[in-house]
Amino acid sequence: MGEATLWWGVLFSAIGLGYLAYARRQRAPVPLVSGIALIAFPYFVSNAWAMVLVGAVLVALPWVVRI
Repeated sequence: MGEATLWWGVLFSAIGLGYLAYARRQRAPVPLVSGIALIAFPYFVSNAWAMVLVGAVLVALPWVVRI
């Protein structure tokens, strides 16, 4: 695991924590699922480019899917 992978994982996990806090206050299911996925996926993705791609999709998900 490289340094870039570590920093991207920290960044996406912090964004996921913010989504969890928002979802808890608003009782919104899409940010909740996205927040959990953002916190969990860095444990399974070891490539920095793949991490950026998956993280960007998960960050954009609550903005695209409005329930």
